[in-house]
Parts: sequence; structure tokens; C-alpha cells
Amino acid sequence: MRYLIIAVLTVMPALPAVAQDFDKGWAAYQRGDYATALEAWRPLAEQGAAAAQYRLGVMYAYGIMVEKDYRKAREWYEKAARQGHALAAYELGVFYELGRGLWQDERQAAYWFQQGALGGHSPSQEKFSRYERFLR
Repeated sequence: MRYLIIAVLTVMPALPAVAQDFDKGWAAYQRGDYATALEAWRPLAEQGAAAAQYRLGVMYAYGIMVEKDYRKAREWYEKAARQGHALAAYELGVFYELGRGLWQDERQAAYWFQQGALGGHSPSQEKFSRYERFLR
């Protein structure tokens, strides 16, 4: 128990810095400064920040400041989705639904739509209602 408390206290000071760096990237993204957004989010994504991983997925999916690469987009979306990021799970479901950069797979699409739905994402809930039969 003592080690858990020490571990939590060690990580806690880093959380505001991560949020500040993400917010810096978000502000840059909103004003169209995609290079600054990418610069802010890449290290956060590599450190495991789900929101930054999702945003990198978006940038790769649409070719924003990087070459469009569905494989890399899928990898970033999956990293974020495995941490419970509902919108990343939805995007991953769409990739499987459409066969974007991978084989079309209704079962995987259903799984990821379900994960997004469990996270409260309403478009995921709608998609899952159409795909849930593939999980039976």
C-alpha cells in the first residue's frame, strides 16, 4: 500500500503538465497551426496520453501535417481506445466497418462500436445497435 501511495504521488505532479501541453496543442490546432499541435501531442502520445493518441490518429487519418497513413491512424486510435477513449473506439470501428487500411471486419467493428458505446459516445451507440449481431 505504501508503494502505491508513493507511485501515485510521484505521477500526480506530472498530470497538470500533460494537460497544459495537450491544451497548447489543442489551441494551436484550432487556429490552424498544425505543426505546433503535432509537436505538442506527439511526445504526449508516445508517453501514453489517450487524448493525444486520438489526435495523432486524426492527423494521420486525414493527412494533417503528416502523410495520410491509415495504418498509423489505426495504431494511434487503438492505443487510445484500449485506454477507454470512446471517440477513438468509434473511429476504430469505422476503420473496420469500411476496411480503411485493413480488411473489412464486421465483428471487430461491432466490438469497437460497443467500446465507444460503453464510454457514452452516442454515434457509437447507434452504430453498435446495427452491428451487435456480429458479436453473438
